[in-house]
Parts: sequence; structure tokens; C-alpha cells
Amino acid sequence: MFAAAIAAGTFLGLQAPALPASAADTGSCCTDLEERIAELEATTARKGNRNVSVTVSGWVNEAIFAWDDGVERNAYIGTNFVEQSRFRFIGEAKINKDLTAGYNLEIGVQGHPSNRWDQDSIASQHPNAANREFALNLRKSNWYFKSKTYGKLTVGLEGMATYHLLDDADPTLTRNVNDVEGVGVFLAAFKLRSDGQYIGSLRWTDALRGIANSTPGDGLRRDIIRYDTPEWHGFSAAASIGETYIGDLMAQYKGNIGDYLLLVRGGWGWSNDPGTLAEDPVLGPFVNGGTPCISGRGVDTSEPDFHCRWGGVASTVMHNPTGLFLYGGWGQITNTTGHVFPAGTILEPTSNMFFLQPGIEHKWLELGKTNIFAEYRHDDSGSAVGRTVSATVDSWQAGIVQKIDNADTTLYLVYQNSGGEVVGNEVTAKAKQAPVGKTNLDPFQIVVVGTKINF
Repeated sequence: MFAAAIAAGTFLGLQAPALPASAADTGSCCTDLEERIAELEATTARKGNRNVSVTVSGWVNEAIFAWDDGVERNAYIGTNFVEQSRFRFIGEAKINKDLTAGYNLEIGVQGHPSNRWDQDSIASQHPNAANREFALNLRKSNWYFKSKTYGKLTVGLEGMATYHLLDDADPTLTRNVNDVEGVGVFLAAFKLRSDGQYIGSLRWTDALRGIANSTPGDGLRRDIIRYDTPEWHGFSAAASIGETYIGDLMAQYKGNIGDYLLLVRGGWGWSNDPGTLAEDPVLGPFVNGGTPCISGRGVDTSEPDFHCRWGGVASTVMHNPTGLFLYGGWGQITNTTGHVFPAGTILEPTSNMFFLQPGIEHKWLELGKTNIFAEYRHDDSGSAVGRTVSATVDSWQAGIVQKIDNADTTLYLVYQNSGGEVVGNEVTAKAKQAPVGKTNLDPFQIVVVGTKINF
């Protein structure tokens, strides 16, 4: 006991006491040292308890966004919302050899959110407080039971089965800094221009549709019950269902076939939850929650007899010896509503998107793997109620991603160029939005340079 106390004292920076001259001195010496150890233990954060272990993890992902809309140019610094900065607490306890109980609490951290700024201001003008700058937001809060034999059951705020449906088909370094949702995130809420002039108050979010970062096919985080199957020879599946009749299904295969890695994901989801109307006293009305298939910006989303459908498929094929890969996919979203909109305001209820990303990922440097890629994404967007009849957007990207293994850090640089056209009619023109017929969009360019550090 005395030897252990001396060792503990040395570790804590205390001077080791001299060996006692008599047995009578031993009690006082050790009692003082043990009291000091007990005092320090009482002020030290503990990792869980005797039964539940707790793991704290997350990352910081901040970047510089240098943009040029043909008339104005600037550089903003903020949180890259492709993979928002966050921290999480995961607790787990083993019930037996096969069954584990646990929970997941994940908090998002944002400075200036990169999916909300525009030409006028780096500060988010969104009326929902959860989308403002310098804020924390609850991303996940759930408990689960996990079995190697029977799978995983999750209850609470969690990603649906189609959450990151297309993104998670990418096993390369680009997944962490520029997945397929990157195009929509980088276009943010910037206003559209044609011949150097703004087109009403139209934004890139009006030319793109989708319930997750303007990307058709990807699902949401919601309060759900979710079930994930065990993996069987590379195959797995998931299903979720939530309040107000929202649900989805997903299937996946991941495995090596000879020298090639193959990852394939597909899924389909549905919702009749249009969200609820809320209002900020200064910034005005907005839709809270729901599934924003019709309009992610206005109150038109919250309508009766609302039905939204989405789905898609994506895959990556990688040649393991060389690191050459091709990642691509397709996504769709469509909506119907019993609400009678003014004539001519919603003519195209369906939006489609496809993308291709070729590249190479290889460890040329001792630091870690390097990923060099290019990407093309094409969006055929449906109606933004009262603002556009339809839109077409073509986006090109090129970039490089460098992993630093010893620091669990990722450095990245991405260039993106987007252009296209919007289509309007008499109704949208009267509202001073999309003019009648086709209007060509001025190219929008952006360079993103950032770092993601895991902890």
C-alpha cells in the first residue's frame, strides 16, 4: 500500500517521502498522501461510471470561401456545412457478450454557417434561430440497443435510413470535406445574376431543390425509430419511421471483388409532414421542421394534404492497387399537395440530379493519403412556388485532399464553377422573380480552402 502511495505521489508531482524511521511514523505519512489523492480524484472528470463508458469525440471544420459572382467578389471565413463542426458523447454498456445498450448525444457548433450567407452579408439572415451564426444546435439525441446477431434498434433524434444516402457511398477522403451535397452548400444563399443584374430576389436555393442541402435523394435527421440489420457477406439494410408519417428504407453492399472495392447504396423515403409555421419577430415567418420538398425558403412548404417522395442510388468502384476510383449517383425528389396554388405556380413537381466524380487516392507522402478528384453534377430542378417554374444547373469541381495521419487532420482545396438557367411564366414575372421563358444565369465561382481536425 505504501509503495503504491509513493508511486501515485510521484505521478501527481509530489515529492516522495523518505522511508520511515519507525513503524509508528508510517500511518501519518500515508494518511496525508491518501487524503491528497482522494481530494484530486474528487475534482477530476470521470469517464462514465462502473457500468457505462463515455467517449467524447468530434471535429472542427472551418474554411475560407473565396467567391466571385461576375460582379462582386469576396472571401468569407466560416464553418464548412458539408461536415459541420461538432462534438458528441457516446455512452455504452455491455449487457452480455452479444448485446450492448448505449446513447448518442451530438451537438453542432457553427461560427458563420457556410450554407446561409450571401453577397450582402456573411451573417445568416435565416429567421430560424438554429440556422444563425455563433450557435449550438442539437443534431442527435437517442438511445439504442445493438446486437451482433440481431442488429441495432435506435429511438430518438437520429439520421433516417436515407440520411446521407448518396454521400455515404463515397469511402474516400472527399466524403469528409466535399460530398455530393458540397455543390449546394458552396452555393449557399447567394443571389442569382443574369447579365450582371440580380433576378428579383432569386437565390441558388431556388434553382436547386432537395430536402438536405439542396440535394435530391438524401434524407434528414428526425425523431424516429430506426432499425439497422447486421452485416451479412457485405450486405446490410436499414429502415426508419417517425411521427407524422415519415419513413424510409435503405440497402447497401460493400466488399472487395478481386482488386476492386465496390460500395453501392440505394434507398427510398416518404413524408406527409409539411412542417409548422413559425415567425421571428424581426426576420419574419419560416417553416419549422417538416420535409421541405416544395420550398426550402418560404412558407409555402406548410400546406395541407402534403406528400413528399425521395430516393436515389450511388456507388463507388475503386481499383485498390492504384487508388483510381469512380464515384457517382442519381437522386430524385417529388411532391404533391391538395392545396390549390395560383394557376401556373407549380408546374414541375419533380426534381432530378446526377453526378460523377472520378479521381485517384494514394499514399505518395508519408503524411498520409492524397486524393485528387474532379466532379460534374447536373440538376433538373422542379418549381420553387411563385418564383420559378423550373431550373437547370450544371456544376464543375476539381480539388485535392491531403490526410495527415499522425494528427488525424484533413487539408482540402476545392474549386467550383456553377451556371445554368431558370424558367418563369406570367405568374413568376408578376411577382418580380423569374421572367417569362428562359433566363441564363451568370457563372458563379468559388474556391474553398479548409482544414478538418478530428478529436
